Amino acid sequence: MNLDELQGKWHTIKGTVRMKWGKLTDDDVSQIEGQSERLVGKLQQLYGLERKAAEKELEVWLASQS
Repeated sequence: MNLDELQGKWHTIKGTVRMKWGKLTDDDVSQIEGQSERLVGKLQQLYGLERKAAEKELEVWLASQS
């Protein structure tokens, strides 16, 4: 899956996102709306990751969803 597919499939995969990153609340998931920049920002905020690390974690997770 790539970043474009993330937004298109958001309603289908948001439960999987919550399982992967358990600190995300339902409100967080609703606000992210499949936008990768918002997800990266929330990962930085909730997990204390630097931007590059959050982007890499998202990239690895997306690759595993294909």
